[in-house]
Amino acid sequence: MSRGPRATAPHHVGPAQPATRATIDLDSAGDTPILREYRDVKERFPDAIVMARLGDFYEMFGDDAAAAAPLLGLTLTGRSFGGAGRVPMCGVPHSAVTQHIRRLLDSGHQVALWDQVGEVSAGKLVAREVTRVLSPGMVVEDDLLEPSAVLRCVAVAPRAGRIGVAAFDASTGELQLSEVGGGLETQALADECTRLDAAELLVAEGSDVPVAVAAGAARTALPAALFDLGAADRRLLDAAGVAGVATLDLEDLPAARCAAGALLAYCERSRLALTPGFVRIAVRRAAGLMRLDAQTRRNLELVAPMSDRGASLLSLLDRTRTPMGARLLRARLQQPLVDVASINARLDSVAKLARAHDAREELAGLLGTIADLERLMTRCIQGIASPRDLAAIRNACVSIPTVRDVMADIDAAELADARAACIAPAPVLERLQHLLVDEPPATARDGGAIRRGADPELDAMHDAGADARTFIAGLEEHERERTGIRSLRVGYNRVFGYYIEVPHAHRDRIPADFIRKQTLVGAERYITPDLKEQEAIVLHARERVVAREQQILTDASRLVASCAPQLYPAAAALAVLDVSQALARVAADERWVRPEVDGSGVVDIEAGRHPLVERALGRGRFVANDCTLDSAERLLVLTGPNMAGKSTYLRQVSLIVLLAQVGSFVPAARARIGVCDRIFTRVGAHDDLSGGMSTFMVEMAETAAILRQASERSLVVLDEIGRGTSTYDGVSIAQAVVEHIHDAPHLNCRTLFATHYHELTALADRLPRVRTARVEVVEQGERIAFLHRIVPGGADRSYGIHVAKLAGVPAGVLARAREVLAGLERTRPLAQRGDGPDQLTLAIAAPAAHPVVEELAELDIDTLSPIAALNKLAELRDRAST
Repeated sequence: MSRGPRATAPHHVGPAQPATRATIDLDSAGDTPILREYRDVKERFPDAIVMARLGDFYEMFGDDAAAAAPLLGLTLTGRSFGGAGRVPMCGVPHSAVTQHIRRLLDSGHQVALWDQVGEVSAGKLVAREVTRVLSPGMVVEDDLLEPSAVLRCVAVAPRAGRIGVAAFDASTGELQLSEVGGGLETQALADECTRLDAAELLVAEGSDVPVAVAAGAARTALPAALFDLGAADRRLLDAAGVAGVATLDLEDLPAARCAAGALLAYCERSRLALTPGFVRIAVRRAAGLMRLDAQTRRNLELVAPMSDRGASLLSLLDRTRTPMGARLLRARLQQPLVDVASINARLDSVAKLARAHDAREELAGLLGTIADLERLMTRCIQGIASPRDLAAIRNACVSIPTVRDVMADIDAAELADARAACIAPAPVLERLQHLLVDEPPATARDGGAIRRGADPELDAMHDAGADARTFIAGLEEHERERTGIRSLRVGYNRVFGYYIEVPHAHRDRIPADFIRKQTLVGAERYITPDLKEQEAIVLHARERVVAREQQILTDASRLVASCAPQLYPAAAALAVLDVSQALARVAADERWVRPEVDGSGVVDIEAGRHPLVERALGRGRFVANDCTLDSAERLLVLTGPNMAGKSTYLRQVSLIVLLAQVGSFVPAARARIGVCDRIFTRVGAHDDLSGGMSTFMVEMAETAAILRQASERSLVVLDEIGRGTSTYDGVSIAQAVVEHIHDAPHLNCRTLFATHYHELTALADRLPRVRTARVEVVEQGERIAFLHRIVPGGADRSYGIHVAKLAGVPAGVLARAREVLAGLERTRPLAQRGDGPDQLTLAIAAPAAHPVVEELAELDIDTLSPIAALNKLAELRDRAST
């Protein structure tokens, strides 16, 4: 990486240079004061890359430099220590450090910022402290975060057969606690980490947590002592500002408390201020929420599309206007409700705003003026808020009362509760309006954020330098008249301060009191005693002004932080309003309907549509279909050719159920949804190469997990079970799965079962709660047309060769395929001829024939005489009885 000139600072330990001497490690580099301090920091943070602020650069040394340089695209140089050799090093300008920190975090590294906190003075070592330890899950800085994204640090702790889970969003202060059953390898733990968007996983040293748990997250091992329950409770109580665990409703969650204690200790290590107003504990109990496994999230494309060109359900629904609302929508989508009353409360909110067009539009406009209040609050609490952050809080406080007014006539219970929580603390609003200019600068480094008249002391400092600034402002014209040099000019830069610049052509006219300060290519720069004196006055006044402004801003941040108990609930309430208006807008724009949600075991959908496919096709082009699953018909066996729409139908039913339980309107003409405790989808095929599992093994593992975990209240969606193995094995497994779901006392769940094994349609004849349906296909000679309509009855053909033709398989191959198929249909090498022209006989319909029956079937009775027939019948009777 090419870098500009490095600012010289007295604390540098030697010039940076390319390697010509032997490379040495830090322990061999000598014993200078700066190295002693650096070694101490590395000893305290051995797992972090230490970025040391040296002048205008953040430098990395030794192994840290060697690890960071290739990741950051930097040239690895070295710093010489006498004759001992050089220590590898690299560095980045402090003005560009953010982008480099982001790269290191994305690579799974931790970063310790060792900053200058003291005055720089010649001959003295600058005081430094570790001000932040950043890791993938511990980020609060705005420029390191995506507005709608969530990065959580998740700690897990096994205890007494349970796994405690604590998840902390450092950018908002929310601490979620939950427990799941089973061991560390349990799928429930992996599902929980996926739901939580875990960016970093904290485990005890020596803990055997499989890679599959939070596979994409950075992993950090902590001392086992940090997971001690007693120490954990003390940290929890301190962070929450309460006297006992019972106050937090956590007595029955000891494993979760252990995890939370370790996580809070990690926050302290990261230099986060854990004030009671900042850490907000939320307990997640499984009884009220639907758990979605990773396969279902992926198959239904909830938050990420399955292809680069596709869309996710989240992207379709996200009409939110605030980052808080976007994050809440994502969270709701990943944890639908199972409580009927709570679901209907959300649906009431959407229904009210869907009808109140004008109020909805006004609300959306107001929300669009409100910045990320949650994260702004966090930055105030952590002491890193900028002037613009404070201005954004001011603007939010101005808008909040208007939001209350807009929502005054909307009487849905959830919206009324949110409206009541929309309170802007008067001290915050008054103070920030009084202090801040309308458009403050991005940083407090140069001043200019505080209004004139807001602070008398600051005004006096401004006035003190006014005369000097007036002198300097008139100096250029004065000196031009005095010297007669019209090209003379007065300028300023940060390095040399104020100066008088005169072109070389006029050097013979320079007055005696001009003192040369700098030589340029075409001019000389000078100072005068009077200019130097006035410069000192201006610069000193400027330093005092900046220092005073920074103090005022710090006090303002503390005031905002003190009002966290009012502002965080206001931010949460705004998020609720935002999600409600977003879902109402989707319902109105897409012509979705309110579902009827109850406690029945019914899924009854009229003219349902797949929201993502409909969006891709355009309005009016999607073929809608019905679906009914009730106590009499619990299991639908769906047949039809590839490309006809079976998988789309399975997914659209699942999505409609999920949307209803999220609290959204649904894409249908009418829908009645009996609440499902889980939605399971086994759709699509893929290898798990890293886990050493074939497509079929993955399919069977996922099917086994569904059969173990599903209940009578679940919705199970299975697509092409058994296709990854031989026909005999596949049809046997598929039939056995259908029978098990139908007959097992703990199952009998609502099930959609798509298959190519047309023989399975015969199960409807003997399993009373099974019915069949097919995707309608119209044949026109050798051509077929997919109508995408689901109709009763089973298909009797796969149309595989037709689909191959549509895919562009060469004509010669297709012709040969038809020949082979015709031969197979004549000889039926795989099984006896069934009722249809292209079916295998099910095991349940083809018992082994008795030899007497086989011989009787082969008799030519037309050639037998009556006496011969009687004799043969007597013989067969005797053989049958033996």
